Order: sequence, then C-alpha cells, then structure tokens
Amino acid sequence: MPAPPGADAFVRDVLRNRHVRAILERWDALALPDGWLVAGCLFQTIWNLRAGSAPEANIKDYDLFYFDPADLSEAAERGVQRHVETVLGELGVVTEAKNQARVHLWYEPHFGYPCPPLASARDGIDRFLVPATCVALRRAGAGWELYAPNGLALLYDGVLTPNPLTDHRPLFRAKAQAYRDRWPWLRIVEGPA
Repeated sequence: MPAPPGADAFVRDVLRNRHVRAILERWDALALPDGWLVAGCLFQTIWNLRAGSAPEANIKDYDLFYFDPADLSEAAERGVQRHVETVLGELGVVTEAKNQARVHLWYEPHFGYPCPPLASARDGIDRFLVPATCVALRRAGAGWELYAPNGLALLYDGVLTPNPLTDHRPLFRAKAQAYRDRWPWLRIVEGPA
C-alpha cells in the first residue's frame, strides 16, 4: 500500500476548495486567538476529490475553532461569530466560530456526555468523534500550519474508527453512517467498546 500523502499534498488538496483558500487568505483579519480552520471543510474536501466531485460539493459549513479562556460567555462567542461573518461574509458560505475554552459548559447538555475543560483549541480538535477527521489548518507567516494528531492515513484511506478520547458509540455510529451515506467507499471499523 502506498504511503499516505504528506502535509504538503494535504494543503495542496484542501486549497483546491475555493472557500478554504479564501478563508485562509483572510486569516490575519480574523485574528482568532489559537485559531484554526477545522474539520468538515477539510476532510470533506479530500473525500470529495477522491470521489471525483467538486472540492466544495455539499459542504454545509466552515468551522473555526479558537481558544479564549478570558471570556466564556455565549455573548463573547457571538461577538466573535459576528466578526467572522464580517470578514468572511462576502464568500457566501456558512461559517461557525466556536470557543473551545467553553465547550465543557454546553457539551453534556447538548450531546449527553461530559467533556472536561479543554486547555487549547487543539484539545477540541483531538476530541472529534472520528480520528480520521481530526485535522486543522491555519496560516503561519507565509506558509501553513497543519494539525493532524492522528496523521493523514485514516483520512485518505477513508477509515472511520471511534476516537478513544470521546468513545461515545451512539454518536460515532450516527456520524460515521452519515459520512458513509455521502461517500459510500468509506469503511467503518468499530472495534471493541
């Protein structure tokens, strides 16, 4: 089996999505503390390309994580969201900015499972339900910084496994099946609970 693409190939692939490219071109204007472009807009771009679809096909939103422990209020998060919409509004895509410092306040009431307080935006990325989807990208000077704590092989191979950090099987099964409904070539590999 060939080696999975590396960071340079991943960045080249996701930049084929014109919305990802435009968001990253405006990155400095977003000014998000510990900010990252995360999740679906990245891994779904890869899966769309592999399926022969347009890079942007059926991507419902573009998620941005940041980490600001100074203000855990919903009002502060809404203010950041308004700023993001001002900077990116002309792109015509849905964006969602989430402060990872406050996830523990709403996660259990929303999903039914506890979440410990996180120490960084990367902590939030680490906890996506499916390890293959734990990817994030941001501008770093004239280049890019990729965060892929589980590497890129699972993503490019389309292997969906539960994340041991958030092994919430009912949520995982629903998420994995929803992905597989859109990209039938994906493989769900559960293993023991």
